[in-house]
Amino acid sequence: MGFAALRVLELAPGEVFRHACGDREWIVLPLAGGCTIRCGEGTGSAGAGPQVFELRGRESVFCGVSDFAYLPRDGQAEIGSAAGGRFALVGARCENVLPARYGAAGGVPVEIRGAGHCTRQVNNFAAADVFDCDRLIAVEVLTPGGNWSSYPPHKHDEFDPGHESRLEEVYYFEIAPHGDTPGVGYQRVTPSPAGKTDILTEVRTGDAVLIPDGWHGPSIAAPGHDMYYLNVMAGPPGQPREWLIRDHPDHAWIRGTWSGQDADPRLPLHRHRAEDETP
Repeated sequence: MGFAALRVLELAPGEVFRHACGDREWIVLPLAGGCTIRCGEGTGSAGAGPQVFELRGRESVFCGVSDFAYLPRDGQAEIGSAAGGRFALVGARCENVLPARYGAAGGVPVEIRGAGHCTRQVNNFAAADVFDCDRLIAVEVLTPGGNWSSYPPHKHDEFDPGHESRLEEVYYFEIAPHGDTPGVGYQRVTPSPAGKTDILTEVRTGDAVLIPDGWHGPSIAAPGHDMYYLNVMAGPPGQPREWLIRDHPDHAWIRGTWSGQDADPRLPLHRHRAEDETP
């Protein structure tokens, strides 16, 4: 992957991870647990001293929207967790240095997309029109068991101004268990005119699917097992930071059926907490 990046940290209680941003901007997103982030000088705030961000996080990705922190390129950070936890670092190669910032969970727009068995929940924490980044676009998607999401299949592998973006994408999955039974899901990617990626794979918690090109979707949640995935997107310099997609011509018609269906009543899986409104 030339532009999009993902790293998932498993921190033991009291453990500290030292992170050099390099030529990428990053967002630290708690998946399970909370953490403290200490940013040294060179994080995009001229003349500023070290900054500290306390992230409350959440119990799991199925329990709530999380707060997060933005780290700019060329910065240095330490990520520590008193109680331990799991944290995603989502990144994008970029040119500009923006200020390090805190993102409150209460400021994340939660969208219900689709209808019927295509209903899913999108937490737009770093969507292109929500949170200011140089190149990075990132959202979370929650799909109830038995539903299809990332559907109809769509692509963004050609730059067609005003119609389609050129964006690499990473899907990182977590699947809810049923008791002691681990959950599974499935991901499909098919070749497009501009790409050759061809994948049909079973996905479990901790798996990632890389999509440099191609029609991607559906993402299928097995009945009884809710599916979570984190989408990380980034494209080359010289094009706007926007998410413009092209639906697969054989399946785009499905959108026209949603107006006559109700959204899945199981969504949203969670709502904002009152304490999420302030850092």
